[in-house]
Order: sequence, then C-alpha cells, then structure tokens
Amino acid sequence: MPERSEEHKPIDPVEFAATMQDIAARSQKLVAEFLDKQQEEGGLSDPDPMHVSDAFIAFTNQLMNNPAKIVQAQFDLWKGYMDIWNRSAQRWFGGESEPAVEADGGDRRFRDEAWEENVVFDFIKQSYLLTSRWTQDLVAETEGLDPKTKKKVDFYTRQFVDAMAPTNFLMTNPEVLRTTFETNGDNLVHGLQNLLEDLERGKGKLAIRMTDPEAFEVGGNIATSPGKVVYQNDLMQLIQYAPSTQEVYRRPLLIVPPWINKFYILDLREKNSFIRWAVSEGFTVFVVSWVNPDEHLSRKSFDDYMLEGPLAALDAIEQATGEREANVIGYCIGGTLMAATLAHMAAKDDDRFRSVTFFTTMVDFEEAGELGVFIDEAQLASLEEKMNKRGYLDGAEMANTFNMLRSNDLIWSFVVNNYLLGKDPFPFDLLYWNSDSTRMPAVMHSFYLRKMYQENKLVQPGALTLAGTPIDLTAIKTPAFILSTKEDHIAPWMSTYRATQIYSGPVKFCLAGSGHIAGVVNPPGDKPKYGFYSNSRKPKNPEKWLEGATYREGSWWPEWAKWMARHGGGKVPARVPGDGRLEVIEDAPGSYVKLKARE
Repeated sequence: MPERSEEHKPIDPVEFAATMQDIAARSQKLVAEFLDKQQEEGGLSDPDPMHVSDAFIAFTNQLMNNPAKIVQAQFDLWKGYMDIWNRSAQRWFGGESEPAVEADGGDRRFRDEAWEENVVFDFIKQSYLLTSRWTQDLVAETEGLDPKTKKKVDFYTRQFVDAMAPTNFLMTNPEVLRTTFETNGDNLVHGLQNLLEDLERGKGKLAIRMTDPEAFEVGGNIATSPGKVVYQNDLMQLIQYAPSTQEVYRRPLLIVPPWINKFYILDLREKNSFIRWAVSEGFTVFVVSWVNPDEHLSRKSFDDYMLEGPLAALDAIEQATGEREANVIGYCIGGTLMAATLAHMAAKDDDRFRSVTFFTTMVDFEEAGELGVFIDEAQLASLEEKMNKRGYLDGAEMANTFNMLRSNDLIWSFVVNNYLLGKDPFPFDLLYWNSDSTRMPAVMHSFYLRKMYQENKLVQPGALTLAGTPIDLTAIKTPAFILSTKEDHIAPWMSTYRATQIYSGPVKFCLAGSGHIAGVVNPPGDKPKYGFYSNSRKPKNPEKWLEGATYREGSWWPEWAKWMARHGGGKVPARVPGDGRLEVIEDAPGSYVKLKARE
C-alpha cells in the first residue's frame, strides 16, 4: 500500500485510474472465488442461519395485536422528531437550545466536535438516537413473547440499530467527510484497498483487521514469560514456568485457560502478565496450552478434554515436581471444565486438587446472558451440520459471535477506521490476541452447547456422565475462590454467582470491575484501572450480596494471593523446569499456541 504524504496533493488521474483498475480486477477475482466456493459447498449458504426471521414474525404478530399501542408509539416518535426539529431550527437562526436527546456518556461514536457544533450533524445525531431508542423501547415493551424470542428480537434489533448509526456512512459522518476533502478522496481509495485485503484474507468472507498482525509475535514480544514445555498430548502442551524466587509454595499451581481463545491473554506483556506475576509471588506455575484442533481431532469429546487436559496435567505435574497435590485455576470454559472435573474426582474420592479458582465461569446456564440468543434447536442443528462436514467449528465464526456482543467497539469502529477513514488499525496486543482465534472439535462443541447452554445439565446431580462416571457439582468440597466481573457479557456475574449456592466446600466470591477480559487482567500498580467488591457472606440473592459488599480500590490479584497462600502447603526450594522426571520438550510458549486458525 503506498504511503500517504503529509501534504495532500491533487489526485493524479493516471495513478487513480490504475488504482481503480487494480481494485476492479481484485474485486472480480474475489467474486469468482466466492461463487466457486459456494458451488463446492452445495450452493449459496442459508440466508437466515440464525433463524432471526421467525423471531421477528412472532414479534410483529404480537405488536399487531395492540394497534392502539402502535398508534401511541408512532405519535410519540413524531412528537420527538418535532421537538428535535424545533430546537435545531432555533439554533439554525442563531439562538441557543439544549439538545432534546443526548448520547450516553460512554458512547464514543459521537466524540467528534462537529456532532455538537454543526447544526445539521447535531440534528442527524439526535434523530438517530431518538429513533434507535424508540425502536428498542418498542421491542422491550411488547408483551406476549416468550423470554427466548424476546431476547433474540432485542439482540438483533440492537445489531440493526448499531449498524444504521450515521457514523457508519460516508455522507453522514463529519470526520469522514472532512478527511475525504482534506485528502482528495485518498482515504476512500485506501479504505477500499483495506476492504479488499480483508476479503482476500477471509477467502471471500469479511475478516476485519483489528490490529497490525505483523506487529506481534507469540514468544517474541508477547507470551514471553520464561518456561519450558514439559509434557504434551493430542490436545495440549503443559508449560512449566521458570521460578523467580528462591522459595516457592509446595503445591504447584495449574492454570486451565479456555480453549475458545489462547492462554497468552494471561501473559501479554511483562507489566500485565498474570502468569509472570504469580511466579513472582512464589507459585510454581503450570499452564495448559490447548492445541488448535483440525478435522483430525473432530471426534475429541468433552470427556477427552477432561482426561487429556487437567487430569493428564495433574499426573504430569507430579512427575515434574514430585508433588501429588496442586491448586488450580479455571478460566471461562476452562473453569466449567474444572467444575466438571472436580465433580468427577469427588465421585472417585480423588482430592489431589486442594483449592480451585474460577475466573468468570458459568456452571448454571439458566441465565446465560446474550450468548443465549445463539442457542436454540434450529440454530444448533444448523451449526452441527456445518461442524460435521468440516469436523470443527471455524475460529472466525466463534470470533464473530463474540464480536457481535460489543458490535460498536469490535465491528463498526473498525469499519469506520479501516474502510471510511482509510487508516491502518493501531497495533494493540489485546486485539491481536482477540483475533488469534481457535477452532472447536465438532463432538466436544456440540456436547458443550447442548448439555450446558441448551439443557443446563451440569447443575443437575447425576444428569451428566463423564468418562463413565455420573457427576454432581454439589459433591465438590474443594475450597473455591470465584472471581466474576461486573460488566461481563459472556459470563454475567449474577449467573456465575449461582455457584456459591452449589458447591459444598468453603467459597469466597469476589466481583471485579469491567468485563470478561479487562476485569481479570487488571494488575496491581500505582494507577489501578478497576477496583473490586468482596463480602464474606453468601446470600442466595446476588443483589443482596452486592448490597453488603465492600468496594476496594485497586487490583483483586493481591486479595487472591492472600487466599491462595493459605492453600500453598508451606514453602520449599524453587523448582526448575526439567529437573524432575519430565524432560524439556521445547521453550515456552511452545508450538501448539502458534497454530493459526486459518492455517
């Protein structure tokens, strides 16, 4: 891509024509490749894979049952438009007027000054805000829909409303218009090139770049904590990290991350690496690094993830350190796996895990949050058909699902930056990790979605059998530290809190600020981003727990370290990877984590 000069010169018509000719040729090639691919897969894909139309038909039917409400809603909308028009006209003729509708404080779409200072753009903004809120309120106030259908209509209405924001279009975004005039349209040419590159990279599907993929290297400038891979099997590599203290706690610490993304979210940079910090606190840290599975592992089940994941790791840790006992952390679905594993172990009187920490983990899926809109029989059947053909769920599809939960931040902001403003995305390690997606084996993922999300079997005693053993979460007596985050869209904290009423052992619940990632990766420092709530009591109602909780500034990490110290088993001389009965296979972060979803 040619570099842009600081001084904006008139466009060279010959150069511009050549650029457009190249874009047209690439576009034609992309369309041909897309059609060929669709032909190979048996025709064009399902136009409504999420079965949204059925939900909106049900919504429309209920809406039509109350014509008086429709008339009143339309009158309110018209009245709101007239109010905006009158206030805008007053400003147009030199007067002053307060806005009729204002954007929420955290809405970064309208941060450009022109949205307030220019009467026309202020009118566009207010009209959009009024219409979007009116639309969402209309959905929220419609009665007679079952809860699942209503959630689906609400979710996809919000997706539509976000997509139609004036910031997402050239002619109604003042920053884009200003940039277009300043660069003589250079931004649109670069934006189109960015769009084509993303389509080419996604092989006909839009794969929006969120960051500069060339700016980071796993094991180079991210995931750099020193350690060694000391064990591996089909599903995972086990990393033992090098000590940084003379003495360590006797019981090693195993971290079981989610396999929906990669483990190095806990080891991005030195200053925010939970792994490096835990090592500095005197823990012998082992981490499961899951493989990025392909069609050869399509038959791997949830049972296999348990047997070849935490249970295999526990056996390997004993060989590496000589210690039979360990403490464990499970993050997200890794925590769900750990709950199932502990129940399986409890059924066999196996108490080798002496404490468990759950990061943003659901075990009761009755109120699964916004992810629940993707779970119904029609959608699952469609997804399973795809997975059975390929042997896995493609990582990009899973990433798109999570991005939709925060579409303004993770989709539309990049559409504006990359395609309309023609800028390259900023190098950001967190977004590099977010884009480094993984595949899901078909058998395992189908079991997880059906048995956990759809049927909520995990919390029903004896309803699930793993490796031939019925499991019961209420049999878990292992001391537990449950960390949730207040703004989590993936594992809502009021749902994760339900685990406090399930386990039979002592439970400490801690609620951090922010969301699923930022609330967890919140290191101690002089300027902590988020605080946390704690409360030694465990009332059944999570809101009652919060009412009685104490808020503390700063990171929750030291609070967890104090709790963990009580389960450390005393201190012993530090252990070096390779000194035990397991030989070193390769340096951390290993090779499994470097397998890309599109390779």
